[in-house]
Order: sequence, then structure tokens, then C-alpha cells
Amino acid sequence: MLTGPEKAVLFLLSLDEEVAAPIVNELGKAELSKLRAVASTMREVRPDAVDDLYREFLEKSSSAVAVPRGGLPYLRRLTAGALGEERAREVFEDGVTSPLARLEAARPDAVAALLAHEPPQLVGAVLARLEPATAAAVLLAMNEEQQVAAVQRLGMMSELPAGALEDVANALANQLPSSDAETFISIDGASMAAQILNAAGTATSKGILSQMELVEPDLTQRVRLAMFTFEDLVRLDGRAMRTLLREVPTERLTIALKGAAPEIREAIFAGLSSRAADLIRDDLELLGSVRKAEIEKARIEIVETALRLEGEGNLDLGRGED
Repeated sequence: MLTGPEKAVLFLLSLDEEVAAPIVNELGKAELSKLRAVASTMREVRPDAVDDLYREFLEKSSSAVAVPRGGLPYLRRLTAGALGEERAREVFEDGVTSPLARLEAARPDAVAALLAHEPPQLVGAVLARLEPATAAAVLLAMNEEQQVAAVQRLGMMSELPAGALEDVANALANQLPSSDAETFISIDGASMAAQILNAAGTATSKGILSQMELVEPDLTQRVRLAMFTFEDLVRLDGRAMRTLLREVPTERLTIALKGAAPEIREAIFAGLSSRAADLIRDDLELLGSVRKAEIEKARIEIVETALRLEGEGNLDLGRGED
């Protein structure tokens, strides 16, 4: 779910410059600063987000596509065109043009040292907005207690203050913190935690998750499921696939394959005998309408089986080691 400021940025970025410029001209410096904080940290949005946004505000659909990555320069150009270069410089050139870029360019151990005495909520917020590989490097530079606390808090997040990222970037440059801490951006904390742990390597992720499981078992399971999804089954080789499918009831497998991408179907069929694969293909053709929730439940059951087999040492999910 997008927050209000995120919707405003997405709406502006979906418009042509000549259309967006008069809108920007109506905004004050404080409003533009808030949009800047959000634009500098937005990573990606759902493909249908613009359509949803137009339906909400204009009560009609549009085929426009917004690309939030790189949106900050576009927003600055709009502001310069509407308000002039001098006012645009006041808003955008206050020493932190891109807090996210500053964090990602810094040494991981320097960022980890900066965050060492910060609360886990802030640490999780910072890691959430870095590229997973960069965030993993920062995570690895922390001690085990900090690692577990950061991933645990990140996994719980559904939104975070956009200004927090500028605060940290400004701290690195010995500047004053941003005044936009009340602006929020939406994230999928469990998914971000999963990406970071995957990038950190198997040994590190297992250690963190085992500690998290002691205090947050449900959250830990959500992160584990996000680390390996039904779509990731394509990574299994034939032997691993056969090991997995021996544990999966045929009727649940058939439901899980309903509407699955061709590459996933073929990867799974490759782990079955020709006769078994043909039978499931026939069953799929005869299978009527199935509720999306039931399909998703069947897929989660298969993923949980895969994770169990991996934990028992009977299956290699192809996620690599440290």
C-alpha cells in the first residue's frame, strides 16, 4: 500500500514535464522537500500502481508507466522548470542530493559503525533501502546480536520514515538531520529481510534465523518463505526436484501448478516420470476454476516441504554458501 507522499511522487513522475510543471509550481518548499525525501528512496512499484492511482484520483484508468528509480533528477528538473534554478537549488542542494547513494557508496564497516548505537528500528530502515548486496555487507560488519535485532525489526516493517535515510546520510557528512522524519514510505519488510539474508550467504542467514526463531517464530517463517519462493523451484536440478516431489501429494502439486509459468511447469515435470507428468498435464486440463487462495496455499505447502528437507540436509535448494 502506497503512502500519500509516495502517491504524489508517483503521480508526478507519470506525467509529461509540461503537464507536471504547473503542479509543482503550486507546491511550497516544505512540500517539495517532503517529495524529495520520498523520491530519493523509492525503489520500485507494482506494474499496476499507476492505474490504481489514476482510478483513485481521476476515476479512470491510464496506461502510463512510472519509473521511480531515477525519479529524483526528474523531480528536480520539474522544480527548476516551474520555480527557477535558484529555488530548485534551495530545495535539492542542501548537502544531500541523494542520501541513498551516499549510504551505498560508503564503506560497509563505516555504515555499520555509524549504526552500532542506533535502535534496531532505524538500522532495519536503513538496510531496507540499500541494495540487498550492499545491505548484506553492512549486516556482516555488525555483531551477531545487532544482526538478529536488525533483521527481526526489518521483517516486521510495513512502512518507515523517509527522513530517517537522510538523517543517516547527513550524519555521515556531519550535517544536520532532515526535517522530513514524519514522511513515510511503504516497504515489504519480510521480503527485504529475505533478500538481504540471501545475499549474506547461507551460514549467516541460518545463524540469524535460528536466533530469531526463539523469539519471533511466525516472523521467522515468513522470512524463510520469502527467501525461497515457488518460482525459485526452477533452480533445482533434476535430482533435487525428484527428492522434493516424492514428498508432495499429486493433488496438491496439480493445484499448485494451476496458472504457473511455463518454465516452472517444465522444471517440475522434469522431476517426474513421463507417465506422471502426462497424468498431471491431463488433470490440469480437466481442472476447473480454483480459488487463488487455494493455489497459493498449495504452493506454500510445497515451499515449506522444500525448506524442511533443506533443514534436514536432504535437499540442496541452490542458494549457495558464504
